[in-house]
Amino acid sequence: MEVDGTWAALLREFLVYMRAERGLSERTVEAYRRDVGRLVEYARRQGVSSPSEMEREQITAFLEEMGESGLSPRSLARLTASLRAFQRFLVEEGGGEPLPLGDLPYPRHARRLPAVLSQEEVKALLEQPMPGDAVGLRDRAILETLYGTGIRISELVSLDLEDLDLEEGEMRVLGKGARERVVPVGGRAAEALASYLAHGRPRLSRRPSQRALFLNSRGGRITRQGAWGVVRKYADRVGLGGRMTPHTLRHSYATHLLENGVDLRYIQELLGHASVSTTQIYTHVSRKKLKEVYLKSHPHAGGLREGP
Repeated sequence: MEVDGTWAALLREFLVYMRAERGLSERTVEAYRRDVGRLVEYARRQGVSSPSEMEREQITAFLEEMGESGLSPRSLARLTASLRAFQRFLVEEGGGEPLPLGDLPYPRHARRLPAVLSQEEVKALLEQPMPGDAVGLRDRAILETLYGTGIRISELVSLDLEDLDLEEGEMRVLGKGARERVVPVGGRAAEALASYLAHGRPRLSRRPSQRALFLNSRGGRITRQGAWGVVRKYADRVGLGGRMTPHTLRHSYATHLLENGVDLRYIQELLGHASVSTTQIYTHVSRKKLKEVYLKSHPHAGGLREGP
């Protein structure tokens, strides 16, 4: 690839590469555009016309400026990761000079534990949709599928009819980075999906050519916002609205598997994590739960204080 020397052209080519070659979502590409765009604006203010002219001290000063502007440590860590991705693109795809990042450390930040519901709270939530009509059948299938498979809401709304095989008890899911995986579907999730397909979806469907698994009231594919609205509606009914995020059922699925003895590597595969290090956060959640159980249950634990 012939590299244009201007920052704007490089940024444009980088985003096209991340979208087309890496298969990243528009949301992720936008995050890269925002992060690298901050560096481009800084370079322009400093009179640096290309990455090859930028010095390490300027990169350090840029990150310090971003920290002083109010960016959180988490955002600074993501910004640094974006710059490293841009650097790799310049070298591997553009044939240009790398940014002088060297061994620039990632800013440290505290990793927040994900919100997790108890099994009793999940049970109360899943019992809310009334299967008396098509929407109720769909909503129950959505909640049971999210908790029963651990897939992301974005993955759920992308499912087509041919992705689901109830006879085999499995579902084909297209995850982040266009990575495909197969997850098991059984028990209440399979029952809810079977009922929805038999009695709910036919009443929502407007045209035979529609292949989306989950439909909205107009017969089109339900959106991510629509599915999240379904979760929030029933969470509010049982007083869980303030604790719910789009990933809460996914986090609860993983934590409950771990608490019941499932190996972390299996959970990594089920969730579609590229690295087990991402999955390891659930071990911290489970340790916290074990400590709570110990402090409540052991006869000699009453005098101990729970740590931070």
